[in-house]
Amino acid sequence: MRLHRSIIIAAGCEQIWPLLVDPEKIRQWCPPIRTIRFTGEQKSGLGTRFYFEEKAAGQLLKLHMIVTEWQQNVSIAFEMASGNLVKSYTQRYVIKAMGQGSHLTIFEEVRLPYGIIGSIAGLFRRPVSNAHLDRMLANLKNISEVSDSVA
Repeated sequence: MRLHRSIIIAAGCEQIWPLLVDPEKIRQWCPPIRTIRFTGEQKSGLGTRFYFEEKAAGQLLKLHMIVTEWQQNVSIAFEMASGNLVKSYTQRYVIKAMGQGSHLTIFEEVRLPYGIIGSIAGLFRRPVSNAHLDRMLANLKNISEVSDSVA
């Protein structure tokens, strides 16, 4: 299942970036995340490893992730190294400056187990997953714009 959602945020890329890379700030705009923490000494850049738990479809998703792309104030991507409930999971955030704000896009790809049955299940999950991403982006927008107006 491949998803992408976008939003315009009245804040600069440099105000949005910390909200994408700081575990405590991520929990502010992504409330389904129960736990998120670095799993090594590295806290930024390519190869950074982290773990998160998120309530998904009534179950607890537990994933070990690795950062595969890091361009400060521009883009970050990460993929599943190991975990439960899904076969693979990747997310990518891209921030583009525009006028007085930024355009943020999230790309997400989730592969469910069980072959064709998982693919069919993904089709039914798509509307719920899109709504979840829309809520996350709306929360991120609100926090970014409040942070920008305070700065």
